[in-house]
Amino acid sequence: MAELMQASRQWASRPPEERFVSLLEMESKLKELRLNSRASVFSSRDLSAVPTDDNQGILIEGPNGNHATPTNWSFSQLSNLSGAPAAYLRTLPAPLVADCLNYGLKVERDATDTGVLLTRRSGDVVELRAATGPRYGRIWNVDVVRALIERFGDGVSGSFRVPGEFGQALSSVTSENTTLFAGDRDMFVFLADEQNRITVPDRRDGKSGELARGFFVTNSETGAGALKIKTFLFDYVCKNRIVWGAQELEEISIRHTASAPDRFLEEAAPALLAFSKSSAANVSNVIASAQSTKLDKVNAFLSGRFGPRIAERIAVVHQGEEGRPIETVWDAVTGATAYARSIPWTAERVQFEALAGELLEEAA
Repeated sequence: MAELMQASRQWASRPPEERFVSLLEMESKLKELRLNSRASVFSSRDLSAVPTDDNQGILIEGPNGNHATPTNWSFSQLSNLSGAPAAYLRTLPAPLVADCLNYGLKVERDATDTGVLLTRRSGDVVELRAATGPRYGRIWNVDVVRALIERFGDGVSGSFRVPGEFGQALSSVTSENTTLFAGDRDMFVFLADEQNRITVPDRRDGKSGELARGFFVTNSETGAGALKIKTFLFDYVCKNRIVWGAQELEEISIRHTASAPDRFLEEAAPALLAFSKSSAANVSNVIASAQSTKLDKVNAFLSGRFGPRIAERIAVVHQGEEGRPIETVWDAVTGATAYARSIPWTAERVQFEALAGELLEEAA
């Protein structure tokens, strides 16, 4: 058993504007941020650092002469790309900082593409939020939150919601007790199902006990971290949002590629559904069991749940995406969730994905 401090650290450090009382509120804020943002790629030699008029700061000038103000995070990224330590550069006068950055970007290193994330603030102020390598595949925070909403609801009224305090459900989610956080740099979501607890044998002193299920989802659209999901069982969460008595921890990390959020969550959501309903095993064990369970009669297996017409379509989708026929329970699940992406209506798609998740029970 262990105590998980990630949610508590978020709770203790996030300012009021980065706290949300529902996933819907978080989605609205992150959607606005994305609409005001633009990702571009420039040659490193087309970027120039220039001191502000008062020599108290730095601006980044693009090839068209437009300027952007770097955040502390993007300044560190630019420093790394130029080969200079950011902590040292922050101690130097602005004109000297500009010279060091320009030397590293234009002279010391070979010309290479640099990905930038620009966000327009009030008026004509443009902020440089990220400066990454050319192969960085951005996963937008709003896309991750939207996928969570489609599968788990608003985070305050479904089975998986902001956890209560000492096992007692919250009367309302406020900025003081929330576990939903997001800012310009990254996001953090902690949801738990404390209503449908599962019984675990030999919990303490040879006696069985009941545990809740929970998961963290983290992501950064500025390059500060990968998309990650951590699943676990736990006793309770205290007022400081520390998770107590955690076990069966499993973390999966997804590198930033364009299709990662949808593909990851669509494959992991069925495993989470099975995990929440009946299993004390972690997501990795659920998937491993499904991958090793062979199907003798694939068409009959799928037709009995979805009907012959949909079963045939699932088989075709899986063959097209994976390059081979359905052979295992996991193949059937991935084929069904892949087919679900073609359903245009969110409610029907989520319902279909729930049915796909129930297929995993065949491997239990």
